[in-house]
This record gives sequence, structure tokens and C-alpha cells, in this order.
Amino acid sequence: MQFSILDLAVVAEGSDARQAIANSVALAQAAEGWGYHRFWLAEHHNMPGIASAATSVLIDHVAGHTKTIRVGAGGVMLPNHAPLAIAEQFGTLATIHGDRIDLGLGRAPGGDGAVMHALRRAMQRNEDFPNDVVELIRYLGPPQPGAPVAAHPGQGTNVPVWILGSSLYGASLAAVLGLPYAFASHFAPGDLDAALQLYRQRFEATEFGQKPRFMLAVNVIVADTDDQARRLRTSQQISFARLRTGMPGLLPPPVDNLQDAVPARILPTVDAALAVSAVGAPATVAAELERLIARYQPDELILVGNIFEQQARHRSFAMAAEILRGRG
Repeated sequence: MQFSILDLAVVAEGSDARQAIANSVALAQAAEGWGYHRFWLAEHHNMPGIASAATSVLIDHVAGHTKTIRVGAGGVMLPNHAPLAIAEQFGTLATIHGDRIDLGLGRAPGGDGAVMHALRRAMQRNEDFPNDVVELIRYLGPPQPGAPVAAHPGQGTNVPVWILGSSLYGASLAAVLGLPYAFASHFAPGDLDAALQLYRQRFEATEFGQKPRFMLAVNVIVADTDDQARRLRTSQQISFARLRTGMPGLLPPPVDNLQDAVPARILPTVDAALAVSAVGAPATVAAELERLIARYQPDELILVGNIFEQQARHRSFAMAAEILRGRG
């Protein structure tokens, strides 16, 4: 089973976007040596704690500083863009970097109404998502004789396309189109079981894919002891609580007592959103990952680990890779 990393180029308190991007590059370079298969970045807008808004630009930067690991979008929010523009961007990436580029597509806007207005996009474009996905894949596929528009670069690159989702909608679309499916279980696990069942039961082999392929997103934080890992995790928990209460910001340092930083009324919401997690010493994380793998039978895991201190973050991902490489 392959395992990968989802990174948002998170900006920590006391740092800036430039350092966050440098941290992403350093993590991707290290991940190659640890055996990770992919390194994905995601589109978010108007969020000071995330430096991956210009996702294709950052993918090019990371791919240019790595050699073998696949680099891609997890994902691009297609309602924000014209399919042709994304096909040209990712076709250019594939032309530069070869068969190392992935394109995950999401239906969410990656921001609120003000962001949609600033991007000059309309919310109703969500309704066009299925047709836009097919149009985009066609631009990346073989030449279409007689087609009035072609992507140059893009045509013939066959960049692999994934559908991303956190609801039954994405699962149904991926199944109908025969595309691989990645579920955002690291922050929205509510429909995970139902979506996965739907995807596998309704999957149809098409020109785009012959069999279902499912990627499970898991928050993973590994340290020497359970207590140390739980403390590292408080940065993510505080950050998520602030996001859910309308106050997104930079990634905060960890705290000894989470209750001092997050109101008690918010904690259940945070715990529910981050329920698909493996946090603790290596043995604890290994056991939880085995439980998740046994339950969901993913073809691939994609790990999320927003840790304030970069040395601890690297060590966590290194230990997680050792756990996954050592599975029988």
C-alpha cells in the first residue's frame, strides 16, 4: 500500500509565507528518502496560515527541487477556474517534469463568497463541475480531431486526475466517471463510510479508469511518547478551532493544556472533525493505522501532520514512514 503526504505550506506563528514554502520543499525532499509516493498541495484562499493558494506555481517549485516523488494538487478547486486554464497549467507541469504530476479536483470553492467575487467566479459554477471535469480530462488526453480548442501544452500528457470529496456527491461522480477517489477524512469524516461504500458499489469502468482506487486521508503525529505526540497535536486542534469560529490565523505553538486555549463548547466539534487520526508513540500510531486500514481497505494513505516545530514534523513523518514500510 502506497503512502503520501498532503501539505498546505502552513505558516507558523513567528514565521512567514517564504519560510513556509521553504519548509514544504524541505519536507518533500526528505519524503523522497522516507519512501513517500506523492506530495500534494491544496488550494485555499484568503487564509493567512496557508501559503499554497497559487497551487500550480508551488507544485512546479516543489517538483523542481525533488527528483522522484510525485507532486500534485490535493486539490485544485475547479469551480474557481476554467478547465482549459487548468489543463494548460498541469500540461505545462507534466511537460517540464514528466510523469510525476497529479491533479486532484475539488468542488468546494476554497473560500467564501467574498473570495468567489474576488476570483470573478460565480457560486453556481458548482453545478457545472461534472461537465468541467470531463472537459478538463479531454484536454489532457489524446488529440481530438475536429475539436475547436486544444490545450498546448496539455494535449497528450494524460495527467492522472483524482476526484476529491467529503460527501456522497464526489464519491458518486468518481464512480460514474471511473476515476480514483480521495476522501477528506482528515477534517470532514462524517460521510466517510457511506461515501466509500457508494464509490465501490457504483464504480463503472470507463475510458478514464478500469477499477476503483481509494485514498484515505489521516492526521498522523508520531513522537517518542503518547503525551509528547498529543502535545504536538494541540497546534492543529487550536488552529482548527479558530477556523471553525471564524478566526483563521497562523499555526500556533503547542500548549500543555488544550482546555486553556480552546473553549469547552468547541472541543467536541474539533474532536469530531479530526477523528480520523493516529497520534502517539510509534506503537500507538501503528495500532491505530492498522485499525483504519482494516476498516477502510484503502489503496493509499495520505498523511497530514501540521506540527509547529519543523524538526518535530520531519521526525513524525519519518517515523510514520517507518511504521508503514514495516507493515507485514
